Amino acid sequence: MKGTPTSGQSAGALFENSAGVPQAEAVASRPRAPLWASLVATFFGIGRLPPAPGTWASTATVVIWAVIAHQLTPSVRTPVVIAMAALVTLVGIPAATRVARASGVKDPQFVVIDEVAGQLIALIAVPLAWKTFLASLILFRAFDIVKPPPVRQLERLPEGTGIMLDDVAAGIFALAAMHLLLHFGLLTW
Repeated sequence: MKGTPTSGQSAGALFENSAGVPQAEAVASRPRAPLWASLVATFFGIGRLPPAPGTWASTATVVIWAVIAHQLTPSVRTPVVIAMAALVTLVGIPAATRVARASGVKDPQFVVIDEVAGQLIALIAVPLAWKTFLASLILFRAFDIVKPPPVRQLERLPEGTGIMLDDVAAGIFALAAMHLLLHFGLLTW
């Protein structure tokens, strides 16, 4: 769950560290994440938007993909979105790791690069239409929130790997559900 203490840390550790130093002082002494990691992990600040940063990041991803996809020929859309999802995942793991370490929280709520990766996966080979984009967004957010097995278990992996891979799995679930809806004609565009 986002915003939980790191493994081995009690809920009280969010308020003070093991040496009895108040959290504000502990955070001040903790090294900051590099700028590149903060920019990537927060998806250029979108992760700082209240009230639901993950939903903002997913929505921004859908909009950005819609703009990019409309500029591409149909034959390259699927390979491009797959490459984008892979790149975001590979860059997101070290970025999320650095930011989580700097914050002292296992999965900070403002780290949303994982939602970007998962949402891109949910958009693989999806027809370009507002209905399919909306369905993809809803399905991904639902699977990301509910976290059916093994999504929840992947979240327990260490650092950026766990932060990213649970959303990758939620994206795969959303992708499968989306294509089932399309295949059986339950979602038309």
